[in-house]
Amino acid sequence: MGGTRVAGAGVSRRRVLQAAVGVGGVAALGGLGALRSSTSIAAPPPRGSTNRLFIPPSVTPDTALTAASGQVDLGGGTVGKALVYNGTLPGPNFVVRRGDAVAVPFTNNLDAETTVHWHGLIVPTAEDGQPHEAIAPNGTHTYAFTVKQRAGMSWYHPHPHLATASQVAYGLAGGFIIRDSVEDALSVPSEAYEVPLVIRDANVDKAGNLSYNGKASGFTGNIALVNGTRDAALEVDQTWYRFRILIGSNSRLFNLTLSNGATFRLIGNDGGLLPTAVDVPAMELSPGERVDVLVDCSGLAATQTVGLVDTNSGWPLLRLTGSGKPGGLGAVATVPAAGEGLSSDGPTFGDIAPVTTRLFSFDGMTRINGVVYDMALNSFNVPAGDVEDWVFRTNGNAPHPVHVHGASFKVMSRDGGRRRLFPWEEGWKDTVLLHDRETVTVRLRFDSGYKGRYLLHCHKLEHEDAGMMLNFTVV
Repeated sequence: MGGTRVAGAGVSRRRVLQAAVGVGGVAALGGLGALRSSTSIAAPPPRGSTNRLFIPPSVTPDTALTAASGQVDLGGGTVGKALVYNGTLPGPNFVVRRGDAVAVPFTNNLDAETTVHWHGLIVPTAEDGQPHEAIAPNGTHTYAFTVKQRAGMSWYHPHPHLATASQVAYGLAGGFIIRDSVEDALSVPSEAYEVPLVIRDANVDKAGNLSYNGKASGFTGNIALVNGTRDAALEVDQTWYRFRILIGSNSRLFNLTLSNGATFRLIGNDGGLLPTAVDVPAMELSPGERVDVLVDCSGLAATQTVGLVDTNSGWPLLRLTGSGKPGGLGAVATVPAAGEGLSSDGPTFGDIAPVTTRLFSFDGMTRINGVVYDMALNSFNVPAGDVEDWVFRTNGNAPHPVHVHGASFKVMSRDGGRRRLFPWEEGWKDTVLLHDRETVTVRLRFDSGYKGRYLLHCHKLEHEDAGMMLNFTVV
């Protein structure tokens, strides 16, 4: 499992913040010279036109992974530059089973250091893709670990010191789907009727290249991409579909709805299946969050359309167009009903009194508890096996999607702001959204058997790069 790794980036925090407010500055910090470009937006496609949704290939847990600059078609035949895993945007979907041994040989063909962080997966420190274990340009490392989690959708993306935001904005991300016997027992769509969707925003220059002009306050692009496809469309048969949705944006929140007013049948989130299925009309989700939903397309006639829409921006994200055909292999006639039980293997410590309560204030755009991230600083120790409450409080410049490495958690309460929990915050989570004036309490326990350094940070990636992150150690 050895590899070519390097120490910290050697770039000062001051330089990051100065560069982040300049056009293309963060891209330059990432060493991505071949992709530097203006932020002018490419001419939009003709009004009402759509492009066929790209669906990344599924691969096994021993598939080699390479990060490199590449050419991508965002739809409409215009080819431009991006950063890609294995030549596609997004990268391939790893599909594994609980208990599988993963051994992914990774090669860094970027001109900057990078890592692969397995977001949502509980893995040893050395395999977590933290900035401390960066892979040098032309370097290699085999990421090896055992899948200990229940079925669900995690994902992978770079996590290099000071350059996570630019590398993700330029395209580096991919899905990681886990299956198990509990999920196998459910009647849910599969094969062509199980569709992963990576939703994000982007900027595209006049040549069709992805471009990036991130600021310390965050990056919001001018167009939407679904699986790297602009103005995406999918032909659907008359049956139920399962959509595995990841919000892969740097900073933007998406409030997902269906244009015909229908509800989503929500069955899972970050950490897998929910205790029960529930119908929801809309879901506001932040960077790093995932949901698993069923959508009823059985009444959609040939050529009839319904759209997946973001009501925050008003953008249409994905047009579903009826084929007029019945469902084929992988279709199911019935799915779990709203209120039907799905899984009983969720968090078991929700009613256990915490041994310790820790408070984390997310301050401005650069600090947690007043501290700017230092790779060399261990902020606190967590005893393995102890149940703890971690209290996350906003102190300006939200939203702050808070992500914890090394464990899943149960969201216990939200005070201030929206003053409630939402159906997609049930069960297991690894990322939770805080709006301004909100305090969220989560309960967690590091009981995987892995000890070592892990990270707590804001998953608004520009905030992360600017210092809103802490190291802690499980002991």
